[in-house]
Order: sequence, then structure tokens, then C-alpha cells
Amino acid sequence: MPPDSTKLTFNEPVEIPGRVLEPGTYWFTLADGDSDRNVVQIWNADRTQLITAVLAIRDYRLQPAGDTIIKFEERPSGSPEAIHAWFYPGDNFGQEFVYPKARATQLAKQVSLPVLSMPDATVPQKQTPVNAVNPSGEELDVAEVVVSEVVTSQPTLQATPQSLPQTASSLPLVGLLGVLSLTG
Repeated sequence: MPPDSTKLTFNEPVEIPGRVLEPGTYWFTLADGDSDRNVVQIWNADRTQLITAVLAIRDYRLQPAGDTIIKFEERPSGSPEAIHAWFYPGDNFGQEFVYPKARATQLAKQVSLPVLSMPDATVPQKQTPVNAVNPSGEELDVAEVVVSEVVTSQPTLQATPQSLPQTASSLPLVGLLGVLSLTG
């Protein structure tokens, strides 16, 4: 098994850029992971037939997981779930899938969020230009979308109080002093 390969089994149809995978077992492999844009190859269960190749850009998780992580993207009811990103076990960086522009535009309107896009009828290659489409159909630079996702997904930090809150009553101490004074 080459590095960055994952065997996945789906019980229901799953959307990926350019097609819907029927229920079954598939191998996801990273064709080459040396840049910010990658090509994910999807193979059949016995790895004898390449089903498709999908353009992806790097996605980041704060905590790597010990198992494969698949992030699904919101879709309207009645539509198959869609793979948003794939994270190989132990990696902080995963692969976020890029959709053809026409489909990305539809999805952005349906889910009211920007969706990564590439020109329609393009064979996925590292040099393929990647943008994003917002719900109004306007193209955005990927950096704008990535920065806004990072900014909105960062955990909020709370200021540390300078002193601890008082959580107990001083009544037992007063009672103890009263008993001690009576015995004294």
C-alpha cells in the first residue's frame, strides 16, 4: 500500500467533484503531495481501475487523528452526502476537494457558503487555477475564503481572571472561631 492511501467503504451514494460514487469500497490515494494543490486518485475496491482524479488543495486540522477523517459537506435533502475533505491518519494537513465551476455555483447557492471551484471541463492538474464561488455566483480568490474560514474557526480565547472567584462561604470559619472562643 503506497503512503497516503485509504480504503473507504460507503453504504450510501457519495458525491465527489464531477460524479457520484455508488455504495461500495474505494481506495483514495494522493498522486503527489509536494505542493499546495494535489490530485486525489479514486480507485475501485481491488485497485485495478482508476475511477477518477480529483483536484484538491490543502486543508488544515488543529489536531491530527489516529484514523482517517472524512469531512462531509452540507447538501440539500435528497442529495447524496458530499466529501469535503480527506485527512490521512496522523496528518494535520488533508485534501479539500475542488468542484467544477458550474457545480460549485449550484452548491454555493444551495448551502449559502463559498465553494472551491475550477474551470469546467478541466482535467485536474496541479496548475489548474482554483477560485471559490460565493452564493451570489461571484468568484472569490481562494485566499479570501481560506483566511475567513481560519479566522471564523479559531477557538475563542477567554481572558484569565486576575483573582479566583469566591465560591465558598466564610460561615464555617465563623462557627469554628465561636466554638474555639467558648472552649477557651
